[in-house]
Amino acid sequence: MTRLAVVTGAARGIGRAIGERLQVDGYTVVGVDIGDGLAETSFDPVQLDLTDPTGVATVANTVRDLDGDLAALVNNAGITRDARLVNLTESAMEAVLDVNLGAAYHLSAALAPLLVEGGAIVNLASRAYLGNFGQFNYSMSKGGVVGLTRAMALDLAPAVRVNAIAPGLIATEMSMAIPDDIRQAMVEKIPLGRMGEPIEIADLVAYLLQPGYITGHVFVVGGGRSLA
Repeated sequence: MTRLAVVTGAARGIGRAIGERLQVDGYTVVGVDIGDGLAETSFDPVQLDLTDPTGVATVANTVRDLDGDLAALVNNAGITRDARLVNLTESAMEAVLDVNLGAAYHLSAALAPLLVEGGAIVNLASRAYLGNFGQFNYSMSKGGVVGLTRAMALDLAPAVRVNAIAPGLIATEMSMAIPDDIRQAMVEKIPLGRMGEPIEIADLVAYLLQPGYITGHVFVVGGGRSLA
């Protein structure tokens, strides 16, 4: 039977790398994104807004209509609206929480009953869950993803495993938009001396989706940088 994998934020960056990596492993990938970049992929595209309940329902219905067993869910979709606490607007707070945490929760709740026994969920958190200057809302949302991961791992065991990956600075469009001098200063704090590559995150996702004894864990992938 065909193995299905739902990957959110799949149009570009880490999400696209994850989807392409899972295709190598034989998954049929349902790529979900609000943007139009899905047309450039070979995923089964579902373009919608995951903060809308009808969007979540559409993903679930798409999975039901496909010929295959849902074996994997990767909650990768995320946005930033960086601001210090004193400058943070209510709309920026709500938008980041709705996408980064709310969408992961609602989609997981909708798809968990469809996951086959032995299936797995991987949530993309961020090293920022440890705290990042100027990313109050983002750090808060990603900390929530870590808590969500731990809670779901307990709730869905033993049938479904749930883990999280917390990337550091990864070479994506988002990171390359950071001013060169600031980005270089960030790289200089990384013990391995470079940014990570999306495929390095995708490889870990693929590993965590394989049958195993790991659940409820958070893997920081930051080139050796943690709180420093």
